[in-house]
Amino acid sequence: MPPPAPRRWIAHLDMDAFYASVELLRYPELAGQPVVIGGGRRHEPRQRDDGTREFATLATYKGRGVITTATYPARDYGVRSGMGLMKAAQLAPQAVLLPVDHDEYKRYSRRFKAAVAEVAPHIEDRGIDEIYIDLTELPGAQDSLGHDPFGGVRAIALEIKNNVRRATGLSCSIGLTPNKLLSKIASDLDKPDGLTIVTHDDIPRQIWPLPVRRINGIGPKAAVKLAQLGITRIGELAERDMAFLIERFGRSYGAWLHAASHGIDDRPIVTLSEPVSMSRETTFDRDLHAKTDRAVLSRVFTELAEQVAHDLQRSGYAGRTIGIKLRFDDFKTVTRDLTLPHPVNDLAGIRRAAGQCLKRVDLTRRIRLLGVRAGTLVRARDLPAAPTLEPEAERELFAGD
Repeated sequence: MPPPAPRRWIAHLDMDAFYASVELLRYPELAGQPVVIGGGRRHEPRQRDDGTREFATLATYKGRGVITTATYPARDYGVRSGMGLMKAAQLAPQAVLLPVDHDEYKRYSRRFKAAVAEVAPHIEDRGIDEIYIDLTELPGAQDSLGHDPFGGVRAIALEIKNNVRRATGLSCSIGLTPNKLLSKIASDLDKPDGLTIVTHDDIPRQIWPLPVRRINGIGPKAAVKLAQLGITRIGELAERDMAFLIERFGRSYGAWLHAASHGIDDRPIVTLSEPVSMSRETTFDRDLHAKTDRAVLSRVFTELAEQVAHDLQRSGYAGRTIGIKLRFDDFKTVTRDLTLPHPVNDLAGIRRAAGQCLKRVDLTRRIRLLGVRAGTLVRARDLPAAPTLEPEAERELFAGD
């Protein structure tokens, strides 16, 4: 008889409060305090004459910014990612406010992923602070250690965690299960610095009591519809027949809901994935008008285009489609795209194309958010040399009349 197939072991690694944790390395005196990351560079800490630092707090914040992330002490006050900073100030006025530093976070992201790859190279990149790892075929992954039937794979996961901490000084949480769906849930069960193993036998005890929103793929609208059917927990979802779910959610999504509630997920680890697009955007502290705030809008527009160009060049890509995004004071969001005959990844080309998109937007309302995007990406090394373009004059942008 052939040997039995190895037990599948998929890990989901999630860095703990990643942006905030990186900032605490830079400002160790904030350890244990409520800290919120968000807002603009005007919230940079200031050096006092005695060498100590003065930090901004939410109590003094005025503007429209949102929270990118927060430390766990800040979360204890109800502060969470995506919340408006003004609302957060009502919950935790004493919380320290630090600006976002994307370049630093990307540097630590590359560092922690390299540390993981030293132990387990079969990695699927899912973003700046999370990855999936296939541990199935690693030596020792199928071994028992003493009375621990999962001792071998547990030891590998602990080695990964220790390697990440040595390389970055940061902690991470790992969910270790037979598939990606369960591992994504498990990595969040024991934060921070957790290691949670869930097998199919553990699903009734560890997974079914959780809210349905813990399943990655059940969004707010689906959760509301499920609640209307009396389904708020994963276990309640698992009790429903597939036919019942298909009738109310459609064949594809209904069948997926049924499978997901039972922890069924056969998706492989995808180690080679190309980015779909790259974008940069900013929310202004106050609404700006294209006529009276033209200089500010033009400057920010150029900075966003420059950041997109930098991201493309550093990653080795160019974009054939350049687009913009605007959100106005009535919260209406408008996007415009332009497909170019030749992909670009330089500031002049991106800004010129984005400026042409801008001419197709009614700019009579005040603007609260502005973004620039490059899509339909191709590898820059495969491109022929493109003509060099001079940037358009900034006075041609945001005419507003």
